[in-house]
Amino acid sequence: MKRIAIIGAGISGLVTAKLLSRKHDVTLFEKNHYIGGHTHTVDVEVGGKSYAVDTGFIVFNDRTYPNFIRLLDQLGVKYKPTEMSFSVSNRQSGLEYNGHDLNTLFAQRKNLFSPKFYRLISEILRFNKLCKAQSQSSFGHDCLGDFLSKHQFSDFFQQHYILPMGAAIWSTSIEGMKAFPLTFFLRFFLNHGLLDIKDRPQWYVVGGGSRSYVEPLVRQIDGDIQLNAQISSVQRLESAVIVRFADGSEQQFDEVVFCCHSDEALSLLADADANEQEILSALAYADNEVVLHTDQSLLPLEKRAWASWNYLMDGVDTELPQLTYNMNILQGIKSDETFCVTLNATAKIDASKVLRKFTYAHPQYTVAAANAQTMWGQISGWRRSHFCGAYWFNGFHEDGVNSALRVAEAFGETL
Repeated sequence: MKRIAIIGAGISGLVTAKLLSRKHDVTLFEKNHYIGGHTHTVDVEVGGKSYAVDTGFIVFNDRTYPNFIRLLDQLGVKYKPTEMSFSVSNRQSGLEYNGHDLNTLFAQRKNLFSPKFYRLISEILRFNKLCKAQSQSSFGHDCLGDFLSKHQFSDFFQQHYILPMGAAIWSTSIEGMKAFPLTFFLRFFLNHGLLDIKDRPQWYVVGGGSRSYVEPLVRQIDGDIQLNAQISSVQRLESAVIVRFADGSEQQFDEVVFCCHSDEALSLLADADANEQEILSALAYADNEVVLHTDQSLLPLEKRAWASWNYLMDGVDTELPQLTYNMNILQGIKSDETFCVTLNATAKIDASKVLRKFTYAHPQYTVAAANAQTMWGQISGWRRSHFCGAYWFNGFHEDGVNSALRVAEAFGETL
């Protein structure tokens, strides 16, 4: 039996702790006052009624989340179907649409008579067909922007469809999407059915809010969980790992698993080697401001265009995405109020309608990051250290589970 420190109690840390605590003495450290990381459901009271609203992790599907669904089934946690739709509202050009169906696609009835809008639809179909045809090709270091230029996709298509959609998915800027690694992009869009007009995956939400899986998962961890843990550094010795805290205390372990973000792991390492410095620094994160509110002005002006995900365009390319999740649609919330979770548009929200504010960090994918992902084995499993997190894959909940499984397998454990 080994004494193992696990740093970070998001999905990766929780699954790692569940699996490793079967045979080892596990201590799970979390810097926040709550367990779950991006799984953060909050209770709000509006009009005398209480609502549980997700503010971080929200949705998953039946095609690309097999291990997360398996985990939910093991825990006996229920989930329910939801609608995944995407809208664009460009306040400069006046264009609004929601790609869910024909009625929402032509939410602005004037677009029925717009040749420019029909060209947009034609380019979407051409893009989907081209990507499917070339999805098995090797693009080396190509990025999405180069691919779009090479195949002469219009600026209108880029700015009103593919770049905003990608920016919304990965919480990056329009410019960031142009530099996005092409092979990574195509693989994700193909696997998630985003190149299909029909036969797309069924999306789900956890019943009662995403936090509903956290408590039953915690019950399966046979170990110590320490919240508000202010770790100052981690040092790897030949015979032990020393975890030091801001209050001057320290604890000794046999192994350490970093289930925090890449930049956090690097900042904690008191003795990072050149490999760890190079690989972890290439896997960058960016903060996103997140506000839970009831201000409908962040949604499309045309109500027929309201979608699950709503992308607002009114700034420059370098800005992070102004994205609003309509939680009434996503979670099936029944209320006269529309609960919105908005990223990176705090100043535009009516302050009297703000319910809660948060900051969440999301991984930023570049060609350098994609290369760094392939080097996981060069730093994980060495020097009594293991590195775990969704950032090693696509950055989503399934990836957090898969990363935990990869580390657990090194200890002979599986889900």
